[in-house]
This record gives sequence, C-alpha cells and structure tokens, in this order.
Amino acid sequence: MIRTSVLRSAEATRYLAEGLRTVLPALLGLVLLIPGLIVMALFPDAVRPLRALADAERRRAGRRLGREIPAPYQGPDRPGKGHPRDRPSVLWRDIGWMVLHGVLGIEAAVMAIALWPTIPFTLSLPLWWWAAPEGSQSAFVTLDGWPKALTLPFLQGGLDLFLLLWLVPRLARWQALLAEALLRPTRRSSLTERVERLAETRAEAVEAHGAELRRIERDLHDGTQAQLVAVALRLGLADRRFDADPDAARSLFLEAREGVEEALTQLRTVIRGIYPPILSDRGLAGALRALAAGQPIPVEMDLTGDRVPAAVEAAAYFVVAEALTNIAKHSGAGHAWVAVRRDGARLRVAVRDDGKGGADPGRGSGLAGIRRRVAALDGTTRIDSPDGGGTTLEVDLPCGS
Repeated sequence: MIRTSVLRSAEATRYLAEGLRTVLPALLGLVLLIPGLIVMALFPDAVRPLRALADAERRRAGRRLGREIPAPYQGPDRPGKGHPRDRPSVLWRDIGWMVLHGVLGIEAAVMAIALWPTIPFTLSLPLWWWAAPEGSQSAFVTLDGWPKALTLPFLQGGLDLFLLLWLVPRLARWQALLAEALLRPTRRSSLTERVERLAETRAEAVEAHGAELRRIERDLHDGTQAQLVAVALRLGLADRRFDADPDAARSLFLEAREGVEEALTQLRTVIRGIYPPILSDRGLAGALRALAAGQPIPVEMDLTGDRVPAAVEAAAYFVVAEALTNIAKHSGAGHAWVAVRRDGARLRVAVRDDGKGGADPGRGSGLAGIRRRVAALDGTTRIDSPDGGGTTLEVDLPCGS
C-alpha cells in the first residue's frame, strides 16, 4: 500500500516537473500577454506558437488521463479551416489556460519537487538541531529545546508525507483536467463542427451519387445502347435479305446474336458497378478474394469474415477495386497487400503496394472518387504515398454495432 502510494506520488511529481516545459513558456507568454494580444490582432499567424504549446499540453494531459484530448482548431485539410482568425473563443480559451497553467503550474511543480528532499531533511533535525544557528525553525516553530526537537520535526515530516502521497497525485490530475477542460472543443463547437462536417459529407454524397449516375448513363449510352442499335440494324438487314439470300441473312442473325450476348455482358458489368452480386453471394471477403485473383500482380489478403451493412460492404469493395486498379495501372508495383478488419463499430480497410509512390489525390478521379464515396458514409480516408516508398491507402468506415 505504502509502496504503491509512493510510486504514484513519484509519477505525479514527474508529471508536474515535466509540466515545467509548458509552464515556463506559459509564464513568458503571461509576461508578454498585453503586447502579445496586440501582435496577434495585427498578425494572426502569431498565435501559432501558443497553439503549438497548447498542442503539447494536450498530448501530455491526454497521456496522463488515458484518453485523447482533441484539438478545437479546424482542420487545415478543408478550405478556409485552420486559419488563426477562426473561432476567437478558442484563442481566448488558450490564453486562459496559459494564464492559469503558468501561475498554478509553477507552484505545483516546485512544491512537488521540494517535498522529496524536505521530508528526510526534516526527519533528520533531531540529530543535529543543536548545531543549527540560533533561531532555526521547524514547522514555523523555533527549535529551542529537546522536547520541541523530538516532536515538531516528526509532525512536519508527517504533514509533508501526507502532502506528498495525497495532494501531489491530485495536483497532477487536476492539472491534466484543467488542460482538458480549457483546451478541448466545447460542446457547442463540437456540434458546429459536426454540422459543418455533415453538410460537407452530404454535398460529397450528392456529388458521388451524381458521378455514379453519369457513369451508368455513359456506360449504357456508349456501350449497351450502341450494341443494341447495331443488333437492330443487323436484324433489319437480315429481314430484307432473308428471301433473296438466306445464307447472308443467317450470318447477320448470328452476328446479331453475338451482339445481344455482348450487350448482356455489358449490362452485367453495369449492374456489378451498382452493387456487385458477388457481395450478396459470397460476402465481402469472398468478393475481395475473387477481385484479387484477377489482378496482374500478387495480392496478399488479410480479411475479416464478419458481415457488415450492404452499403458499407459495397463501399469497401469499390475502395479496394479502385485501389488495385490504380496499382496495376500507375504504381509499377510487384506486390500488393489488402487488409480489411472490423474494429467494434468501424470497418478499417488498408491497401498497400511496393510501387514508386507519389500518388496525388488531386490528379485524376480515382482517389478523389474513393474519398467522396467514403465521405458519403461519414468515413475517413488517409493516403500516404512518399516518392519511391510505395502507397498506403487507409479507409475507416462506420458500420454500426
């Protein structure tokens, strides 16, 4: 019990001492607060050091509390977001944290560090108090006789030990909770961000739906419709020649039949583009294995056998299909890896290759289409593609509980 309390207190002391790395800059910011506010009003980019300091404290407090503290700043990956002028209330909360952290953090750290040597020093006073200069005090009482020397140091040592074992761990937790309270997004800002995100994903869903309709229309117009028109022409010519030249008419009928078969094949392709029937027959894992078997390079699979909603299965299937198509066409890779795992209420899809890298979502429609399709389901997409280092595509899709 005592050992556990000492270890907990030592860990809390370490946390408070590490806090000096943000406390001291916060104190400096407190000294420069008034001129700093003027500078930030004139030059919005001047808030970035404060945000970097707050980010460091968020990470440190999150490790202490065992949970991530999200940043309230708007993401730089979306237009108009992440600018220092966004949401002035966030800036004021950062400044409020800086003031409180600077003032309280230095006192908590100094007290926690000082208590450790103070306790053995105080308990050793009965051994040498008589040699101390006249007027020396313990627990704010002058030691001028053995009765006091044998009682007051132990009382002070007990108080210091109580503060070390009980108060210091709580100071560390309170410091982390203060950072969480002031540096996390407020409920209102979270709701605002959520509404903005839903509006964007709705727009992306409409855009993805429109793109899908245009693709189906193009495939039907350029493929199936053209093939059926050719069949109708052959049948018309065969009808005219049937009496005069039965052999030629028969040849036209055979060509028309081949055309009908090709049109059926194209229709099946269009249907698979809407919702692949193989997903209903084999599930996502079986469909992806069949997809990988038709690739020109080896594809290593790590798949979950859990069933997820049909819309999520279709999105995951198209993500992998588009990624493998891009790998075959553009990456120059010799090997690819596909992993699909269910993690609670999320389906995580990863596609990786050992190609030349350099994939850019801004060029071409493949990666942009993946991002739109995933965003339509309120999912997230991450692409890591350094030059010469291969490409990794990671998709996170909500799939319910």
